[in-house]
Amino acid sequence: MKNLVILGGGYGGMRVLHKLLPNDLPEDVSITLIDRVPYHCLKTEYYALAAGTISDQHIRVSFPEHPRLQLKYAEVTAINLEDRKVELQGDESVQFDDLIIGLGCEDKYHNVPGADQFTYSIQSIEKSRATYQALNNLPAGSTVSIVGAGLSGVELASELAESRKDLKIKLFDRGNHILSAFSERLSTYVENWFDNHNVEIINNANITEVQKNVLYNHDEPIVCDAIVWTAGIQANRLVREMDVEKDGMGRAVVTPQHNLPGYENVYIVGDCASLPHAPSAQLAEGQAEQIVQVLQKRWKGEEPPESFPPIKLKGVIGSLGKKHGFGLVAERPITGRVARLLKSGILWMYKYHNG
Repeated sequence: MKNLVILGGGYGGMRVLHKLLPNDLPEDVSITLIDRVPYHCLKTEYYALAAGTISDQHIRVSFPEHPRLQLKYAEVTAINLEDRKVELQGDESVQFDDLIIGLGCEDKYHNVPGADQFTYSIQSIEKSRATYQALNNLPAGSTVSIVGAGLSGVELASELAESRKDLKIKLFDRGNHILSAFSERLSTYVENWFDNHNVEIINNANITEVQKNVLYNHDEPIVCDAIVWTAGIQANRLVREMDVEKDGMGRAVVTPQHNLPGYENVYIVGDCASLPHAPSAQLAEGQAEQIVQVLQKRWKGEEPPESFPPIKLKGVIGSLGKKHGFGLVAERPITGRVARLLKSGILWMYKYHNG
């Protein structure tokens, strides 16, 4: 019996499971999924969990059940490519014939002193829970600083502005406009929304140090009651420490078949893989579907496709509280209630099909 081991039950790992189960898994293959928590988490909604506007149960989806699927809830401590073995906390190990690494990403602190110690995060469900506790226990009139005005920072700031109108929210961004990955039109729309909801935007920021309840912008101290870091990501530490070729974000370079060069049985999916697009749930799912095609060919002793067509991304949608949103759909900008309804519909469909 061959053992396919999947590290991480995120969007990529979940899509692999749903493509293979219940009917497309060969009789001589079993699957072991290893994750820290006993359910799939909707990471795109961590900002709302941190802001306190949705409960934990809203972002949990059960893993599928199958006689040849084993679920292990554990912390991965090392990946041994040569011995085909995954080490787990507590001196346990799991052997693999094929391995899919989908361990996600971590915050990148850009060597800013104190940033990793004195800021909150929304990169994992555990950290998002801690951020929720910190933000929602603040007394009225407290100042919350959010560092980084990409999609995550903007969604967190807007959700918090609606749920805690009594807080002073500051949003720090390095550029002239927030949401640098979007058009100036969309950036301006979001900036106007923040102006109307009393969120202060600090453009051209340069965070040089973080201390407990103090943020240094261009070396000038700003006293805060809580600081949340959303200013960049990097691949999971285990992938960054692997002795393989990586890009500047610590993501592993992969072949057109999504495996590590020299290890055709080890695949990288999602935020850990070096791909031409920015990391996203859509990208991880598209990549997972192609990995399944490769696996099925190799399990049959056949050559996998030499290449795949580019993964088509449908667009990006962000929320501005519960009633407004913004984004790009088929490269066309959309704003307002339609964007928010569209995002809610996509989320409902995902949970309906995967739950």
